[in-house]
Amino acid sequence: MRRPALYIPPRPVATAADQAPRHAHAGASRPGPARGATEHTVPPPVPPHEAAPAAPAPKALWRRQAAAWIGATALLLAGLLLGWQLASRPQALTQQDIDAAVRHSLETQPLRSPVAQAAERVAPSVVRVVGFGHERTGRPAHRGSTRGGEEHETSVGTGVVLVDSGLILTNLHVVKGAERIGLVFSDGLRAGATLVATRPEQDLAVLQASRIPDDLVAATLASSASLRLGDTVGVIGFPYGIGPSVSAGVVSGLEREFESPQGRHTLNHMIQFDAAANPGNSGGPLFTAQGEVVGIVTAILNPGSAKTFIGIGFAVPIESAATAAGMPPF
Repeated sequence: MRRPALYIPPRPVATAADQAPRHAHAGASRPGPARGATEHTVPPPVPPHEAAPAAPAPKALWRRQAAAWIGATALLLAGLLLGWQLASRPQALTQQDIDAAVRHSLETQPLRSPVAQAAERVAPSVVRVVGFGHERTGRPAHRGSTRGGEEHETSVGTGVVLVDSGLILTNLHVVKGAERIGLVFSDGLRAGATLVATRPEQDLAVLQASRIPDDLVAATLASSASLRLGDTVGVIGFPYGIGPSVSAGVVSGLEREFESPQGRHTLNHMIQFDAAANPGNSGGPLFTAQGEVVGIVTAILNPGSAKTFIGIGFAVPIESAATAAGMPPF
């Protein structure tokens, strides 16, 4: 009867101390396996330098993962930045875009007329000019004057500020014979004025205001030489004391002559226009669609006795009017 096989349990790994005597008896013979037993070879111990790599330390693994996250975040941010730049890059406008924008602007914000815009530029330089006097009576007045009674308006006209120091141009017939001259500026300030120069042959007078607004604006002047028949012009003044009133028309003629109703002199080189002008507009500005003063309204042609406008007005060119105030011509 065969014996059951005997198995030798694995030998423990020898330490350096255990191996020392083994090397000493290296030449000794090793006993063979027991009879009837199956030979079992125990694998030699693994050298230390061939051992399996140890698992990475937790700290080193965290550093590698953090570096990977930082790189991914940087790529994501770069992509977002590039997308934002592409989205915000202005696109080329097409003609359809421009037409649509213009159409929308015209529908929501209608353009004002050129005359309205020009009148706004000229209006701050327009002044109401009033002549005052007393009624004649048989009673002697103060200081030996032959006039008595209360002071009242004897004339109403218009003036244009030429210099922001208060130098104003108007018609001579507006202030002629007035005992006192009063002014009303565009902001409502009232002041007196003195007559400093005249040019009777062109019915012009120059006034100096006794006081002026802090923000007084002088009118912008332009040569009348650039005017052509049919050019748009406007008038601002105080017709019959009502105003300031604005009217518009065109240049009807140039280099016109006009004889005053009194027949005392003839006005030359006049600008003819058809913008409505009536008594009270005298001395006011004739201005272009750009808001530049090119003349001083001086007379209207009216064959009747009503002295109302029939469509023919005359203005002294600003070149002649400005020289009356001592300003150099254009």
